[in-house]
Amino acid sequence: MSDLSHQFIEFAIRKRVLRFGEFITKAGRRTPYFFNSGLFDDGESLMQLGEFYAAAILQSGVPFDMLYGPAYKGIPLVCSVAIALARQGRNLPYAFNRKEAKDHGEGGIIVGAPLQGRVLIVDDVISAGMSARESVDIILAQGARPCGMAIAIDRQERGQGTLSAVQEVERDFGIPVISIATLADLIAYLDGAPELLAHKAEVEQYRATYGV
Repeated sequence: MSDLSHQFIEFAIRKRVLRFGEFITKAGRRTPYFFNSGLFDDGESLMQLGEFYAAAILQSGVPFDMLYGPAYKGIPLVCSVAIALARQGRNLPYAFNRKEAKDHGEGGIIVGAPLQGRVLIVDDVISAGMSARESVDIILAQGARPCGMAIAIDRQERGQGTLSAVQEVERDFGIPVISIATLADLIAYLDGAPELLAHKAEVEQYRATYGV
């Protein structure tokens, strides 16, 4: 586990964005942990979150010309990442979509910079891949090219078949997926956190059942 992944998991647990208990995923699976980026709900935590994303994106080496965040959770994420990158000397355009097209004023479904060139999608997690598909379709329809996707946590669990949901996105759209941390990182973190060790067996069992 990298220092970046360790620090991010620690940050997410401290902010109670990453929680342990009994939850149901979008795929209907009963899971012992849950990540909800909507709980980064104050200025400082959103600023730190953007810095984590920016670090993972820059470390990946994936080339891109602008950022795109899918509504709704991707909107504050893409804004925070754009600010974090600008603070590091990479001032890039960004955009996000509306759920419904606007028929007055500037119109359309895109807010922000025009989608053009190589577009990096910023989202929280990939569950069934539906949000990724919608984002890719929107970007292509605007004449731009999706070049990658950045997410907070890769759950490393099966999607529709034997591949993980992340691997399915990479296969279906031919783009890399960058994650700040993975399920394997989380399990490694639990090993070194005595106060959370009680959750490790349940998380490992979940990986054994649904993991790839």
